[in-house]
Amino acid sequence: MRHIAVILAGGIGSRVGGGTPKQLLPLADGRSVLEHAVDAFEQAPAISEIAIVMHPDYMDEVRDLCCRNGWRKVTNILPGGSERWESSVHAIEAYSGEPDCALWLHDAARPFVSQRIMADIADALAVHAAVTVAVPVTDTLYKVAGEEKQVEGIPPRSEYMRAQTPQAFHLNTIAEAYRRALDGGHIIATDDAGIVHRYMPEEPIVIVAGEEANRKITYREDL
Repeated sequence: MRHIAVILAGGIGSRVGGGTPKQLLPLADGRSVLEHAVDAFEQAPAISEIAIVMHPDYMDEVRDLCCRNGWRKVTNILPGGSERWESSVHAIEAYSGEPDCALWLHDAARPFVSQRIMADIADALAVHAAVTVAVPVTDTLYKVAGEEKQVEGIPPRSEYMRAQTPQAFHLNTIAEAYRRALDGGHIIATDDAGIVHRYMPEEPIVIVAGEEANRKITYREDL
């Protein structure tokens, strides 16, 4: 099976602030969030190809990064959509018809994904068609209600996990899940595993253990 990593960098990172998308902002070593994310997949033995989905206004910047870093596996730079799911659909369409292929969909804002996580995903994809990454919930959770956000319930933490990426799927599985979602006319999901869970419930989604280091950069202080 050919494994294709799709780095979803189509957002503008409004919660970080400033005029530059967060995925192009530098970390402590001076290299951008996106460079760290792509490097991780460039080094992963299971990954044969990388596609970067970028906001249309910043595609030239990505091309410059590709030249500067000499990434061998980056073969596609695709325009992102106005919503995250649209960026995933653009990637799925770009590889439609590919035989025996798996798509790994990864948030560019998670630049610290480990080689161990990716090796475990590759192993899981040999057996399963849908794989996600998650870590246990360690904080107490509140179920709230009303405008004042009063506590309505405290669910058991053992029943919940926090989702991470990459989320990886056999191409025909994620393509069919999005086809059903789009046929419904209104997509309700916050990530790609959610699309499979909601619109293709007969397909089990297997969880690979994530890591706290595989955190998502959301706010400026996260940099």
